Amino acid sequence: MLSISIVCVGRLREKHYIAAFSEYEKRLKPYCKFELTELSEERLPQSPSPAEIAAALSKEAREVEKRIPAGAYTIAMCVEGGELSSDAFSALLQKCANTGKSHICFLIGSSFGLDEELKMRCETRLSMSKMTFPHHLARVMLAEQIYRGIMIAEGTKYHK
Repeated sequence: MLSISIVCVGRLREKHYIAAFSEYEKRLKPYCKFELTELSEERLPQSPSPAEIAAALSKEAREVEKRIPAGAYTIAMCVEGGELSSDAFSALLQKCANTGKSHICFLIGSSFGLDEELKMRCETRLSMSKMTFPHHLARVMLAEQIYRGIMIAEGTKYHK
């Protein structure tokens, strides 16, 4: 069975995002082992310097790395990543499962993103869109796309 982890920097606090994410988490449980790990975002001053941001991202990256399952196929969710259609995303999930990478781990950074070195160690960099979304909404969107990708692979009508 496919295992999917999402490691996020930052915690969902808004009830509507929590409810939406929980719905997709519930839908995914019959099809895969699904796990969410939320990590605390580093505190920064109101107007942080580039050096302060880089130090915070580096510290967050060390915590993220501790939560990546051994042998997992890692996907960094980042603005400079490539974009995939839902069908292509489904194919990526299937390819991982069919080539022995039965654990996929998605990484979502803080409001300042992910540390560059961490992104470079990932097998794939993926972007939701060229548009900017709140990180909490992006998490819900990712969960929905994972569910959609699995439903495409299952041949269900959900994708239509």
